[in-house]
Amino acid sequence: MTSRKVAKIHPFFTKPSADSTASSFQWLKPALGPKRTCLHGINLTPQSTPKVAAFDLDGTVIKSNHKNRSKEAALHWEWWRASVPVKLEELHQEGYSIILISNQALKQQHLDGWKKKIPLISAALPGVPFRILAASAKDGFRKPMPGMWDELERIFAEDGVRIDNNASFFVGDAAGRTNDFASTDRKWAINIDISFYTPEEYFLQLPSAPYTLPGFHVSGLPKLPLLDPPMAQIIPDTAGTELVVFSGFPCLGKSTFFRRHFGPAGYTHINQDTLGSRSKCMKAAEVALKAGTSCVVDNTNRDIPTRKHYLDLAKKLQIPVRRVFLLTYVYRNVTLCIRCIEFVGSMDLAWHNNLYRAYVHPSIESRRDIIPYVAFIGFKNHYEEPQLTEGFSEIIKVNWVFEGSEEERKRWSMWLQIDGK
Repeated sequence: MTSRKVAKIHPFFTKPSADSTASSFQWLKPALGPKRTCLHGINLTPQSTPKVAAFDLDGTVIKSNHKNRSKEAALHWEWWRASVPVKLEELHQEGYSIILISNQALKQQHLDGWKKKIPLISAALPGVPFRILAASAKDGFRKPMPGMWDELERIFAEDGVRIDNNASFFVGDAAGRTNDFASTDRKWAINIDISFYTPEEYFLQLPSAPYTLPGFHVSGLPKLPLLDPPMAQIIPDTAGTELVVFSGFPCLGKSTFFRRHFGPAGYTHINQDTLGSRSKCMKAAEVALKAGTSCVVDNTNRDIPTRKHYLDLAKKLQIPVRRVFLLTYVYRNVTLCIRCIEFVGSMDLAWHNNLYRAYVHPSIESRRDIIPYVAFIGFKNHYEEPQLTEGFSEIIKVNWVFEGSEEERKRWSMWLQIDGK
């Protein structure tokens, strides 16, 4: 009997079984980030080069199976198209660093299953070194937030390599097209300033399709003066003690406004985040006013009952005197003015600023803890615009006007979101 010749199949087109070993891939420990939420793995020994070819994973390199979270499905995968592994090999030969970028905010059980899939994919790419970064939480690493790219730049810099953005690109399927589930891949490429392609454009050479980028972006903000009325005095010319009550969403610049204007003028800063309770804020205000020191209550002060606590405190300390349309009080022959400064801006803007200062500010030392979204919803649902009839002598509106360095402005102007399309 004559023996049959067995056709050799390139490993690109064979899929290792779940039982096969895939020792070329390893998940590095610890994961990246202050809370270890950015998973980091390597196949073989990837070299850092100025040219980066970055790819989303599900729906781009492999077919997506997000709808099936079973144990069996966790290890099942298929190339998005047969041309994908061939193209990855070509890019490696052309000197590109191959990077996989993925959002994987999954429950731990599903995340553990997903992680087991990556060595199987790497085994089908025996000659292609690559690096994978995966955001496992809804934080600054999740696309379109720039955290994974920031980490990549840091890793490359440790190797003495600066990424050439003009020679680099990103391929992803969340592109804002009619049937796309999101636009976060395209937004991510815009944020980090590299070229973007859909899988159809890159692997199949199909023409680009129309797209939209939903959600909040700072380019849509109106250009407004800082103050309303524009000629309002932040610090009065006349000597005297005053109580200033701030009001507005979190993250609209209240504390920064205090530091720039009221701090240098000697005002006492009263803030519930610092002091811990309203009663302590009330006590601090009383101590300052009795000492003849002006003070600023730097809280959100969202409604009339909240602001009334401070107005009642002033009334308790003083004898009321009315002068034309200006309501003032006198304490120990010192005229006291009670003003309200309202910080104006939408909830979308406030949330954007929250994400910026928690995750994106270029100075890591200047970053703050994220404020939960529910706090913004609570403010919006209970907000009452300040009125003179509450007892304020003046209400000044402060519009959001970005102030910062060019680098800070560049990062503040990114598409910032940790959820949604």
